[in-house]
Amino acid sequence: MVKRAEVTLELELGKEIDADDCSEAEKEFITLLAAIYAICYLTGGSAVGLSFSVGDQNVSVMDKAPPLGVLQQELERILNGLKQPVVRSA
Repeated sequence: MVKRAEVTLELELGKEIDADDCSEAEKEFITLLAAIYAICYLTGGSAVGLSFSVGDQNVSVMDKAPPLGVLQQELERILNGLKQPVVRSA
């Protein structure tokens, strides 16, 4: 999921990114996008959430997961900061 997030950032910025050697803002973007991918994977793309039981223990994975809307807003904020303004002459 981290590699997919890295590739997405590369496409968005139009430059090569190395998740192991990049800026803090780029690392944060990759982490947030990977978290969104993980939540979508765990929930099957559903907003219902994921609960499971192991023996007599009941676990709800989504109890502590942040809302996707919050992650998406933070992702967009970071991406806007990472994009460099393009100055072109006419």
